[in-house]
Amino acid sequence: MKARILKGARRIFGEYGFHGTTTRMIARKVGIDISTLYYHWGEKGDLYEAVILDINEDLRQKLAEVESVIHGLPLVQRMDIAIDLITDHLFLHPEISNLILFRYFGKTRREISLDFKVPEFISDIARSMGLCQDKKNVSTRIKMQVLAMMNSIHNFISGENFFRPMLKIERQEYIALVKETLKFILIPAFAGQEGPKLKAQSSKQEKNN
Repeated sequence: MKARILKGARRIFGEYGFHGTTTRMIARKVGIDISTLYYHWGEKGDLYEAVILDINEDLRQKLAEVESVIHGLPLVQRMDIAIDLITDHLFLHPEISNLILFRYFGKTRREISLDFKVPEFISDIARSMGLCQDKKNVSTRIKMQVLAMMNSIHNFISGENFFRPMLKIERQEYIALVKETLKFILIPAFAGQEGPKLKAQSSKQEKNN
């Protein structure tokens, strides 16, 4: 029951944010009495914090899974595969992107404790992309570049219900175009920084083939 409530809460908080959500809305979504919700999770703020921790863990597991697939590949291939895997996951769980964007604007208690995973994710992505050697020493400039990449992905996920009717396309076409657009913008932007190193890798691969 506790996990079921958490799953329902992710969806409702992801759709309406902390201030637009009531415990009654969550109880209705799960199909339970509101007293059952309070019994398992207490106040709305407690449940919201559990949701934020849950999506952080969700993202951590997904990033680790993606890293295990792309590790050791040239940067262009790493980004191509990572964009496909991450966007597919976020389109299946849009509440993750919604809640992250809500966090930029909303205010709740114990703000700092809820966001402790974000710097870790930024450092992990920077290291995975070869933007830094040591995840403990990531420059502010590189952190901003990773944030720009993450935000561009979240914006397309969260903006689906706004952009898709405007573009007059079906969901599968929208998802395909989001991936294509992200690769069009992000891969040249980041792979360009590899310069001679990337060209050397490509030449080496061609010779081996």
